[in-house]
Amino acid sequence: MRSKSTGSIRKRERNGVFIWEGRLTIGYDPGTGKRIVRSVYGKTQREVQQKMTDLIYEVEHNRYIAPIKMTVGQWMDEYLDTYCRDQLKPYTVMKYESDTKNYIKPYLGSIPLQDISGKDLQKMANGMIKKGLSVKTVRCATGLCHKAFDTAIKLGYLDTNPADKITVKKAVKEEVHPLTDAEIPLFLEAIQGDRFQNAFAVSLFGGLREGECLGLSWRQIDFDKGTLLIDQQLQRRKEGFVVLPSTKSSRSRTVRLPQIAIGYLKDEELKQKKARLRAGKAWLNAEDLVFTDELGMPSSIGTYYKHFKRIVASIGRPDARPHDLRHTAATVAIAAGSDIKSVQEMLGHATASFTLNVYAHASDRMMEDTAARMQDYYENIQK
Repeated sequence: MRSKSTGSIRKRERNGVFIWEGRLTIGYDPGTGKRIVRSVYGKTQREVQQKMTDLIYEVEHNRYIAPIKMTVGQWMDEYLDTYCRDQLKPYTVMKYESDTKNYIKPYLGSIPLQDISGKDLQKMANGMIKKGLSVKTVRCATGLCHKAFDTAIKLGYLDTNPADKITVKKAVKEEVHPLTDAEIPLFLEAIQGDRFQNAFAVSLFGGLREGECLGLSWRQIDFDKGTLLIDQQLQRRKEGFVVLPSTKSSRSRTVRLPQIAIGYLKDEELKQKKARLRAGKAWLNAEDLVFTDELGMPSSIGTYYKHFKRIVASIGRPDARPHDLRHTAATVAIAAGSDIKSVQEMLGHATASFTLNVYAHASDRMMEDTAARMQDYYENIQK
């Protein structure tokens, strides 16, 4: 029979059960000129009529999404391969691949992409929390889903982003744990003779990230001015370590070092000259890096980490991480009277407010010291 709307409705048998089918022409293939026909199904004629009406509305208002046979897992693979691999830093891609494999696919991988809902993502987030994963980890996984689904919308695979509809509690601000005034001399003593002695010292005095320190080249050092130009970093790829011409914030910065740090760099320069002579033609330092192995190859971030953990354990700080050297540099600078803007520039943060938020504990102490100095000043002028 013919319906009153565009298209037709008929009653048909499927697997021994009678159902209603509606067939609707939604357009014409621009290449062949053939009609593009879509079918909808229901238990009653009225149900099918309503589905056809909804379909006509979507087509006329450019909201119609053509059905595709792709699961969320398949879309994540395509998204990572096509829209991430050549556009993002290697470490970021590895992190996305890990989150997809460990969290997104187990919860959402088999769901058809066009059937994914906010409820499905909420279940994933809740399940991750129940397993004891941190809020930060959950937000990273759901954030990746949001980016991938945004791209799916641009391609016409989805009309809305289901990740907009989930709720994940805010992550508790992670407290920083720098080395204390008493631990700093213990650390400097403990690193003596270690392969990474000078790298640890430069990270401590310059506030460098691990990748920035291990990716440091001799061209970035100005011994006369006592400065470092931070404009590249070492990153891990599947095929090994590579030096990339960018920092985490994608902005270069100049760090002025105290003379004690310059001394450690000059010591490393002498050590490397000796290592190069020993290696002879086997020397392979193509990037002219400061911190290398005995043949001039980039130092492994993993090996750097293991050496660091052994050293901090020896001074009673087994909880410390390499990044805490950066925190130590910042807190020492603030305690010494540096303003937040200067500390922000040393660390390469995007804004001073971010620096202030991270190191609020140190700035609070500085404000107390300032108040005490003001009190002393007023007491003196009243005498």
